[in-house]
Amino acid sequence: MPVPPFITALRARIGHDLLWLPGVTGVVLDDDDRLLLGRRADNGLWALISGILEPGEEPAQGLVREIAEETGVRAEVVALTSVGSGDRVTYPNGDVSQYLDLTFLCRHVDGEAFVADDESTEVGWFGLDRLPERMTASSRHRLAATLAYRDDPTAGPAFTR
Repeated sequence: MPVPPFITALRARIGHDLLWLPGVTGVVLDDDDRLLLGRRADNGLWALISGILEPGEEPAQGLVREIAEETGVRAEVVALTSVGSGDRVTYPNGDVSQYLDLTFLCRHVDGEAFVADDESTEVGWFGLDRLPERMTASSRHRLAATLAYRDDPTAGPAFTR
């Protein structure tokens, strides 16, 4: 997975110290209520499609970009469903990051899902009652928050840790 140039530039100045980054996650559902997932290349677990925003990038636009870059699927953002911070992550090279995640409910517009970059080894659509067992805990949590929002949008987005 290539590191964005702006992060490489920051790392040149701060080394391996904690870097706080804005991230976006998409709960992409198609007309049959199937969920788009990717099997992560770094750990082999299935996960919601997510990514890091580029400097100045609007979150919804950045998520639509990430979904297309990773899966070939064109999606539209429907609603912000949760906001939260994840745990600190220490990468094999020693870099430490933590992410502010904005999770959005998205609707599939068109495109067939395929592995479109090196971040995933597989991508596919799954019925909500047939999710893969080996799925990241953060994806399960974000999916639950999004489905709760979908069931009752008057409750507003979840704000979680």
